[in-house]
Amino acid sequence: MLLRNARVMTCDPDRPGLGVIERGSVALRDGRIEWVGEGNAADFRAELELDAKGALVTPGLIDCHTHAVFGGDRGAEFEMRAAGNTYQDIAAAGGGINATLGPTRVGLENGELERQLVARLAVMLRGGSTTIEIKTGYALTTDGELGLLRTIDNAAGRTPARLIPTLLAHLVPPDRQADRGVFVKEICDEWIPQATAAQAVDVWCEDAAFTIAETRQILAAATRAGKAVRGHVGQLSDVGGVEVFAQFGARSVDHLEFVSDEAIHKLADAGTVAVMLPGACVQLRLPVPPVAKLRAAHVAMAIATDLNPGTSWSEHLPLQMWLATTHFQMTIEEAWLGVTRHAARALALGDVGAIVKGARADLVLWRCERPVDVCYRMGPSLVDRVIVAGQLVD
Repeated sequence: MLLRNARVMTCDPDRPGLGVIERGSVALRDGRIEWVGEGNAADFRAELELDAKGALVTPGLIDCHTHAVFGGDRGAEFEMRAAGNTYQDIAAAGGGINATLGPTRVGLENGELERQLVARLAVMLRGGSTTIEIKTGYALTTDGELGLLRTIDNAAGRTPARLIPTLLAHLVPPDRQADRGVFVKEICDEWIPQATAAQAVDVWCEDAAFTIAETRQILAAATRAGKAVRGHVGQLSDVGGVEVFAQFGARSVDHLEFVSDEAIHKLADAGTVAVMLPGACVQLRLPVPPVAKLRAAHVAMAIATDLNPGTSWSEHLPLQMWLATTHFQMTIEEAWLGVTRHAARALALGDVGAIVKGARADLVLWRCERPVDVCYRMGPSLVDRVIVAGQLVD
Protein backbone atom coordinates (compact mmCIF):
# COMPACT_ATOMS: atom_id res chain seq x y z
CA MET A 1 0.00 0.00 0.00
CA LEU A 2 1.12 3.54 -0.71
CA LEU A 3 -0.29 6.72 0.88
CA ARG A 4 0.56 9.78 -1.17
CA ASN A 5 0.02 13.50 -0.76
CA ALA A 6 -0.37 13.37 3.04
CA ARG A 7 0.53 15.61 5.90
CA VAL A 8 2.43 12.91 7.79
CA MET A 9 2.78 13.33 11.55
CA THR A 10 5.52 10.77 12.18
CA CYS A 11 6.14 11.23 15.95
CA ASP A 12 9.68 10.17 15.01
CA PRO A 13 12.00 11.00 17.95
CA ASP A 14 14.73 11.85 15.47
CA ARG A 15 12.60 14.68 14.03
CA PRO A 16 11.71 17.88 15.91
CA GLY A 17 8.36 18.19 17.64
CA LEU A 18 5.75 15.85 16.22
CA GLY A 19 7.92 15.14 13.20
CA VAL A 20 5.43 16.52 10.67
CA ILE A 21 6.25 16.07 6.97
CA GLU A 22 4.13 18.69 5.22
CA ARG A 23 3.79 16.86 1.91
CA GLY A 24 4.83 13.28 2.27
CA SER A 25 4.14 9.65 1.50
CA VAL A 26 4.21 6.37 3.39
CA ALA A 27 4.93 3.00 1.74
CA LEU A 28 3.72 -0.18 3.48
CA ARG A 29 4.84 -3.75 2.85
CA ASP A 30 4.02 -6.99 4.71
CA GLY A 31 2.40 -5.14 7.60
CA ARG A 32 5.39 -2.85 8.19
CA ILE A 33 6.41 0.64 7.14
CA GLU A 34 8.78 0.30 4.21
CA TRP A 35 9.49 3.99 3.69
CA VAL A 36 8.33 7.43 4.80
CA GLY A 37 9.49 10.73 3.45
CA GLU A 38 8.85 13.90 1.50
CA GLY A 39 7.27 13.95 -1.96
CA ASN A 40 4.94 11.51 -3.64
CA ALA A 41 7.28 8.48 -3.67
CA ALA A 42 7.30 8.28 -7.46
CA ASP A 43 9.73 5.36 -7.39
CA PHE A 44 7.25 3.15 -5.51
CA ARG A 45 4.47 1.09 -7.05
CA ALA A 46 1.80 -0.58 -4.95
CA GLU A 47 -1.25 -2.80 -5.28
CA LEU A 48 -3.27 -0.09 -3.55
CA GLU A 49 -2.55 3.63 -3.63
CA LEU A 50 -4.42 6.18 -1.53
CA ASP A 51 -4.34 9.91 -2.23
CA ALA A 52 -4.67 11.62 1.15
CA LYS A 53 -5.34 14.96 -0.60
CA GLY A 54 -3.29 16.83 1.99
CA ALA A 55 -5.06 15.30 4.97
CA LEU A 56 -3.37 14.37 8.24
CA VAL A 57 -1.91 10.87 8.64
CA THR A 58 -0.74 9.79 12.09
CA PRO A 59 0.37 6.65 13.89
CA GLY A 60 -2.48 4.49 15.12
CA LEU A 61 -3.58 5.62 18.56
CA ILE A 62 -2.52 3.57 21.59
CA ASP A 63 -4.94 3.32 24.51
CA CYS A 64 -2.55 2.19 27.25
CA HIS A 65 -4.99 1.96 30.20
CA THR A 66 -8.45 0.40 29.89
CA HIS A 67 -10.75 -1.89 31.86
CA ALA A 68 -12.66 -2.82 28.71
CA VAL A 69 -13.70 -6.30 29.86
CA PHE A 70 -16.56 -5.90 32.33
CA GLY A 71 -20.22 -6.75 32.76
CA GLY A 72 -23.18 -4.54 33.64
CA ASP A 73 -23.23 -0.79 34.10
CA ARG A 74 -23.26 1.68 36.99
CA GLY A 75 -25.55 4.40 35.66
CA ALA A 76 -27.22 4.71 39.06
CA GLU A 77 -23.87 5.72 40.52
CA PHE A 78 -23.45 8.37 37.84
CA GLU A 79 -26.77 9.81 38.95
CA MET A 80 -25.62 9.75 42.60
CA ARG A 81 -22.39 11.49 41.65
CA ALA A 82 -24.31 14.13 39.71
CA ALA A 83 -26.26 14.75 42.92
CA GLY A 84 -23.03 15.44 44.79
CA ASN A 85 -22.02 12.06 46.25
CA THR A 86 -18.30 11.22 46.33
CA TYR A 87 -16.56 8.01 45.22
CA GLN A 88 -16.23 7.05 48.88
CA ASP A 89 -19.93 7.74 49.53
CA ILE A 90 -20.94 5.49 46.65
CA ALA A 91 -18.58 2.69 47.68
CA ALA A 92 -19.95 2.81 51.25
CA ALA A 93 -23.46 2.41 49.82
CA GLY A 94 -22.44 -0.82 48.06
CA GLY A 95 -21.42 0.70 44.75
CA GLY A 96 -18.05 1.11 43.10
CA ILE A 97 -15.93 -1.74 41.80
CA ASN A 98 -17.69 -4.29 44.00
CA ALA A 99 -20.94 -3.62 42.10
CA THR A 100 -19.32 -4.81 38.87
CA LEU A 101 -18.11 -8.15 40.26
CA GLY A 102 -21.47 -9.95 40.00
CA PRO A 103 -22.38 -8.96 36.41
CA THR A 104 -18.82 -9.70 35.26
CA ARG A 105 -18.79 -13.17 36.81
CA VAL A 106 -22.17 -13.94 35.25
CA GLY A 107 -20.97 -12.70 31.87
CA LEU A 108 -17.96 -14.98 32.10
CA GLU A 109 -20.20 -17.98 32.68
CA ASN A 110 -22.68 -17.33 29.86
CA GLY A 111 -20.22 -15.97 27.26
CA GLU A 112 -21.84 -12.54 27.10
CA LEU A 113 -18.68 -10.84 28.32
CA GLU A 114 -16.73 -11.67 25.17
CA ARG A 115 -19.51 -10.34 22.90
CA GLN A 116 -19.61 -7.09 24.84
CA LEU A 117 -15.83 -6.72 24.71
CA VAL A 118 -15.69 -7.27 20.96
CA ALA A 119 -18.41 -4.64 20.46
CA ARG A 120 -16.47 -2.10 22.54
CA LEU A 121 -13.27 -2.83 20.64
CA ALA A 122 -15.04 -2.12 17.35
CA VAL A 123 -16.01 1.34 18.62
CA MET A 124 -12.47 2.01 19.81
CA LEU A 125 -10.98 0.91 16.50
CA ARG A 126 -13.31 3.18 14.51
CA GLY A 127 -12.08 6.00 16.73
CA GLY A 128 -8.47 5.38 15.72
CA SER A 129 -7.25 3.14 18.58
CA THR A 130 -5.21 0.36 16.97
CA THR A 131 -3.39 -0.87 20.11
CA ILE A 132 -5.48 -1.37 23.25
CA GLU A 133 -4.33 -2.46 26.69
CA ILE A 134 -7.01 -4.35 28.66
CA LYS A 135 -6.87 -5.06 32.39
CA THR A 136 -8.60 -7.82 34.31
CA GLY A 137 -9.73 -7.02 37.85
CA TYR A 138 -13.52 -7.38 37.83
CA ALA A 139 -13.71 -11.05 38.87
CA LEU A 140 -11.27 -11.16 41.82
CA THR A 141 -11.04 -14.93 42.05
CA THR A 142 -8.30 -17.10 40.58
CA ASP A 143 -10.62 -18.80 38.10
CA GLY A 144 -12.36 -15.54 37.30
CA GLU A 145 -9.22 -13.51 36.62
CA LEU A 146 -7.79 -16.27 34.43
CA GLY A 147 -11.17 -16.40 32.69
CA LEU A 148 -10.94 -12.68 31.95
CA LEU A 149 -7.51 -13.23 30.39
CA ARG A 150 -8.99 -16.00 28.20
CA THR A 151 -11.80 -13.64 27.21
CA ILE A 152 -9.27 -11.04 26.11
CA ASP A 153 -7.35 -13.69 24.18
CA ASN A 154 -10.52 -14.87 22.44
CA ALA A 155 -11.47 -11.28 21.58
CA ALA A 156 -8.02 -10.75 20.04
CA GLY A 157 -8.99 -13.22 17.33
CA ARG A 158 -12.11 -11.21 16.54
CA THR A 159 -10.66 -7.73 16.09
CA PRO A 160 -7.89 -6.29 13.91
CA ALA A 161 -6.70 -4.22 16.88
CA ARG A 162 -3.67 -5.33 18.86
CA LEU A 163 -4.64 -6.23 22.42
CA ILE A 164 -2.26 -6.07 25.38
CA PRO A 165 -3.55 -8.03 28.42
CA THR A 166 -2.70 -6.97 31.97
CA LEU A 167 -3.45 -8.81 35.21
CA LEU A 168 -4.90 -6.31 37.69
CA ALA A 169 -5.02 -6.70 41.47
CA HIS A 170 -7.91 -4.27 41.79
CA LEU A 171 -8.97 -4.49 45.43
CA VAL A 172 -9.92 -6.92 48.19
CA PRO A 173 -13.57 -7.93 47.65
CA PRO A 174 -16.03 -7.73 50.58
CA ASP A 175 -16.14 -11.49 51.10
CA ARG A 176 -12.33 -11.61 51.50
CA GLN A 177 -11.79 -8.69 53.89
CA ALA A 178 -11.66 -11.04 56.91
CA ASP A 179 -8.83 -13.04 55.34
CA ARG A 180 -7.19 -10.40 53.15
CA GLY A 181 -3.73 -11.76 53.89
CA VAL A 182 -4.77 -15.10 52.44
CA PHE A 183 -6.30 -13.30 49.46
CA VAL A 184 -3.06 -11.42 48.75
CA LYS A 185 -1.16 -14.72 49.00
CA GLU A 186 -3.52 -16.22 46.41
CA ILE A 187 -2.71 -13.37 44.05
CA CYS A 188 1.01 -13.99 44.52
CA ASP A 189 0.95 -17.80 44.50
CA GLU A 190 -1.92 -18.55 42.10
CA TRP A 191 -2.98 -15.63 39.94
CA ILE A 192 0.44 -14.40 38.87
CA PRO A 193 2.13 -17.77 38.15
CA GLN A 194 -0.88 -18.92 36.10
CA ALA A 195 -1.41 -15.64 34.26
CA THR A 196 0.97 -16.56 31.45
CA ALA A 197 -0.95 -14.44 28.91
CA ALA A 198 -0.60 -11.23 30.94
CA GLN A 199 2.20 -8.96 29.83
CA ALA A 200 2.25 -7.02 33.10
CA VAL A 201 0.83 -7.01 36.62
CA ASP A 202 -0.97 -3.88 37.81
CA VAL A 203 -1.88 -3.04 41.42
CA TRP A 204 -4.20 -0.38 42.81
CA CYS A 205 -2.35 1.03 45.82
CA GLU A 206 -4.82 3.16 47.76
CA ASP A 207 -6.66 3.30 51.09
CA ALA A 208 -9.67 1.78 49.29
CA ALA A 209 -7.61 -1.03 47.76
CA PHE A 210 -4.18 -2.51 48.64
CA THR A 211 -1.86 -1.19 51.34
CA ILE A 212 1.79 -0.34 50.77
CA ALA A 213 2.88 -3.65 52.35
CA GLU A 214 0.41 -5.66 50.26
CA THR A 215 1.45 -3.80 47.12
CA ARG A 216 5.11 -4.61 47.76
CA GLN A 217 4.21 -8.27 48.24
CA ILE A 218 2.33 -8.43 44.93
CA LEU A 219 4.98 -6.50 43.00
CA ALA A 220 7.70 -8.78 44.35
CA ALA A 221 5.74 -11.83 43.18
CA ALA A 222 5.28 -10.27 39.75
CA THR A 223 8.99 -9.53 39.51
CA ARG A 224 9.87 -13.12 40.48
CA ALA A 225 7.55 -14.33 37.72
CA GLY A 226 9.32 -12.12 35.19
CA LYS A 227 6.34 -9.80 34.72
CA ALA A 228 6.58 -6.07 34.20
CA VAL A 229 4.71 -3.98 36.76
CA ARG A 230 2.36 -1.01 36.54
CA GLY A 231 0.30 0.87 39.09
CA HIS A 232 -2.95 2.66 39.85
CA VAL A 233 -1.72 5.19 42.37
CA GLY A 234 -2.38 8.66 43.75
CA GLN A 235 -5.96 8.82 42.50
CA LEU A 236 -7.83 9.51 45.74
CA SER A 237 -4.95 10.25 48.11
CA ASP A 238 -1.17 10.07 48.42
CA VAL A 239 -0.32 6.98 50.46
CA GLY A 240 3.28 6.84 49.26
CA GLY A 241 2.63 4.28 46.57
CA VAL A 242 4.39 6.16 43.78
CA GLU A 243 7.75 5.68 45.47
CA VAL A 244 7.14 1.93 45.76
CA PHE A 245 6.39 1.57 42.06
CA ALA A 246 9.45 3.65 41.18
CA GLN A 247 11.59 1.31 43.29
CA PHE A 248 10.26 -1.65 41.30
CA GLY A 249 10.98 0.11 37.98
CA ALA A 250 7.33 0.26 36.98
CA ARG A 251 6.56 0.83 33.32
CA SER A 252 3.91 3.33 34.33
CA VAL A 253 2.01 4.82 37.23
CA ASP A 254 -1.49 5.95 36.36
CA HIS A 255 -3.85 8.66 37.71
CA LEU A 256 -1.49 10.76 39.93
CA GLU A 257 -3.99 13.37 41.08
CA PHE A 258 -2.14 13.20 44.43
CA VAL A 259 1.64 12.92 44.21
CA SER A 260 4.52 14.60 46.03
CA ASP A 261 7.34 16.55 44.43
CA GLU A 262 9.83 14.00 45.73
CA ALA A 263 7.87 11.15 44.17
CA ILE A 264 7.82 12.93 40.81
CA HIS A 265 11.61 13.09 40.79
CA LYS A 266 11.79 9.39 41.64
CA LEU A 267 9.56 8.66 38.65
CA ALA A 268 11.93 10.66 36.47
CA ASP A 269 14.94 8.75 37.80
CA ALA A 270 13.16 5.42 37.19
CA GLY A 271 12.11 6.35 33.65
CA THR A 272 8.50 5.54 34.55
CA VAL A 273 5.70 6.91 32.37
CA ALA A 274 2.93 8.92 34.04
CA VAL A 275 -0.43 7.99 32.49
CA MET A 276 -3.01 10.77 32.60
CA LEU A 277 -6.65 9.67 32.85
CA PRO A 278 -8.66 12.89 32.47
CA GLY A 279 -12.04 11.21 31.97
CA ALA A 280 -12.00 9.67 35.44
CA CYS A 281 -10.49 12.79 36.98
CA VAL A 282 -13.28 15.01 35.66
CA GLN A 283 -16.08 12.57 36.47
CA LEU A 284 -14.86 12.16 40.06
CA ARG A 285 -14.29 15.92 40.38
CA LEU A 286 -10.72 15.39 41.53
CA PRO A 287 -7.88 17.90 41.47
CA VAL A 288 -5.84 17.96 38.27
CA PRO A 289 -2.54 16.03 38.33
CA PRO A 290 0.55 18.28 38.60
CA VAL A 291 1.24 18.31 34.86
CA ALA A 292 3.59 21.31 35.02
CA LYS A 293 5.76 19.59 37.65
CA LEU A 294 5.81 16.32 35.68
CA ARG A 295 6.81 18.31 32.60
CA ALA A 296 9.56 20.17 34.46
CA ALA A 297 10.95 16.88 35.78
CA HIS A 298 10.94 15.43 32.23
CA VAL A 299 8.55 12.63 33.13
CA ALA A 300 6.99 11.24 29.95
CA MET A 301 3.20 11.56 30.03
CA ALA A 302 0.75 9.25 28.27
CA ILE A 303 -3.03 9.67 27.98
CA ALA A 304 -5.65 6.91 28.08
CA THR A 305 -9.41 6.47 28.29
CA ASP A 306 -9.50 4.41 31.52
CA LEU A 307 -12.57 2.81 29.90
CA ASN A 308 -14.55 1.33 32.80
CA PRO A 309 -18.21 1.17 33.88
CA GLY A 310 -17.93 3.37 36.97
CA THR A 311 -15.78 6.43 36.42
CA SER A 312 -14.94 6.76 32.72
CA TRP A 313 -17.15 4.93 30.23
CA SER A 314 -15.42 6.29 27.15
CA GLU A 315 -14.04 4.40 24.18
CA HIS A 316 -12.78 7.60 22.50
CA LEU A 317 -9.14 8.65 22.91
CA PRO A 318 -9.60 11.93 20.97
CA LEU A 319 -12.07 13.06 23.65
CA GLN A 320 -9.41 12.37 26.28
CA MET A 321 -6.96 14.43 24.22
CA TRP A 322 -9.44 17.33 24.33
CA LEU A 323 -9.76 16.98 28.10
CA ALA A 324 -5.98 16.75 28.48
CA THR A 325 -5.38 19.94 26.51
CA THR A 326 -8.14 21.89 28.24
CA HIS A 327 -8.71 20.63 31.78
CA PHE A 328 -5.14 19.33 32.30
CA GLN A 329 -3.48 22.15 30.32
CA MET A 330 -1.24 19.81 28.36
CA THR A 331 0.12 21.03 25.03
CA ILE A 332 -0.99 19.69 21.65
CA GLU A 333 2.40 18.03 21.26
CA GLU A 334 2.12 16.40 24.68
CA ALA A 335 -1.37 15.14 23.88
CA TRP A 336 -0.27 13.51 20.63
CA LEU A 337 2.87 11.95 22.11
CA GLY A 338 0.64 10.79 24.98
CA VAL A 339 -1.43 8.57 22.69
CA THR A 340 1.45 7.48 20.44
CA ARG A 341 5.11 7.31 21.43
CA HIS A 342 4.74 7.71 25.19
CA ALA A 343 1.79 5.32 25.34
CA ALA A 344 3.90 2.75 23.48
CA ARG A 345 6.64 3.25 26.06
CA ALA A 346 4.16 2.62 28.91
CA LEU A 347 3.45 -0.77 27.31
CA ALA A 348 7.11 -1.44 26.38
CA LEU A 349 6.17 -1.69 22.69
CA GLY A 350 9.00 -0.71 20.40
CA ASP A 351 7.25 -1.17 17.07
CA VAL A 352 4.29 1.22 17.34
CA GLY A 353 3.73 4.87 18.20
CA ALA A 354 5.72 6.37 15.33
CA ILE A 355 5.72 6.30 11.54
CA VAL A 356 9.28 5.15 10.91
CA LYS A 357 10.87 2.49 8.72
CA GLY A 358 10.34 -0.98 10.17
CA ALA A 359 7.49 -0.01 12.50
CA ARG A 360 4.20 -1.86 12.44
CA ALA A 361 1.99 -0.24 9.81
CA ASP A 362 -0.77 1.07 12.09
CA LEU A 363 -1.99 4.40 10.71
CA VAL A 364 -4.97 6.74 10.90
CA LEU A 365 -6.07 8.99 8.06
CA TRP A 366 -8.04 11.96 9.42
CA ARG A 367 -10.61 14.32 7.90
CA CYS A 368 -8.47 17.32 8.79
CA GLU A 369 -5.04 18.73 8.04
CA ARG A 370 -3.68 19.90 11.39
CA PRO A 371 -2.78 17.91 14.52
CA VAL A 372 -4.56 20.54 16.61
CA ASP A 373 -7.90 19.76 14.96
CA VAL A 374 -8.17 16.32 16.58
CA CYS A 375 -7.74 17.86 20.05
CA TYR A 376 -9.85 20.93 19.22
CA ARG A 377 -12.96 19.16 17.91
CA MET A 378 -14.91 17.24 20.57
CA GLY A 379 -17.92 16.38 18.42
CA PRO A 380 -18.17 13.76 15.66
CA SER A 381 -15.11 11.63 14.95
CA LEU A 382 -12.64 13.02 12.42
CA VAL A 383 -11.30 9.56 11.59
CA ASP A 384 -11.51 8.82 7.86
CA ARG A 385 -9.64 5.51 7.45
CA VAL A 386 -7.85 3.17 9.84
CA ILE A 387 -5.01 0.87 8.81
CA VAL A 388 -3.84 -1.96 11.08
CA ALA A 389 -0.73 -3.97 10.22
CA GLY A 390 -0.90 -2.66 6.68
CA GLN A 391 -4.55 -3.57 6.10
CA LEU A 392 -7.46 -1.17 5.71
CA VAL A 393 -10.12 -1.71 8.38
CA ASP A 394 -13.67 -1.82 7.06
